[in-house]
Amino acid sequence: MSSPQPNLPLDMRPDHPPPAHPSRQTLMWETLVSAAIIAVGAAMAWGAVGIPSEAGYGGVGANFLPWVVAVALMVCGGVLLWHARTGGYREMEEVPGDERPDWIGFVWVSAGLLLNAALLPWLGFILGCALSYVLAVQGLKRAFGKPHNTWVVDALTGIAIAAPVYWLFGQFLAINLPGLTNTGWL
Repeated sequence: MSSPQPNLPLDMRPDHPPPAHPSRQTLMWETLVSAAIIAVGAAMAWGAVGIPSEAGYGGVGANFLPWVVAVALMVCGGVLLWHARTGGYREMEEVPGDERPDWIGFVWVSAGLLLNAALLPWLGFILGCALSYVLAVQGLKRAFGKPHNTWVVDALTGIAIAAPVYWLFGQFLAINLPGLTNTGWL
């Protein structure tokens, strides 16, 4: 009696059923997501064209990082598009739980990002980022059904993350981020 070859991939073993092929709708969504990633990369590249390229600190210009991100997005989007058009994203793990989007969590996370952008000039970098962190954590906890009565801990954690970043940029790199006061420390 011969046993299955241990070196064969699972889908080629005689005792393992062939993998299920993604539905036409799944392939369509995978293609749209891939194309959207390529479009975001192209939009970033278009925006990077207008950024001055004269070399600054470290010999690179201000447009270096936007170009790196734009190219990386377009390459990743291209690979994803290739996967989507040749049989679907491969080796994706099954996510436990409901397949429908959690709109409440999405609203919480979006509110955190939008409020941070809107209130940053008045709250300053540290409090604005802490607010964004608190709302994003609350949204993610709600999406995963975790207890979400940790507002104080989340706020302190957000401040503990944002304050060193603010001080690093302001005091050591001399990059002015919006502050609550004019001292450079808040």
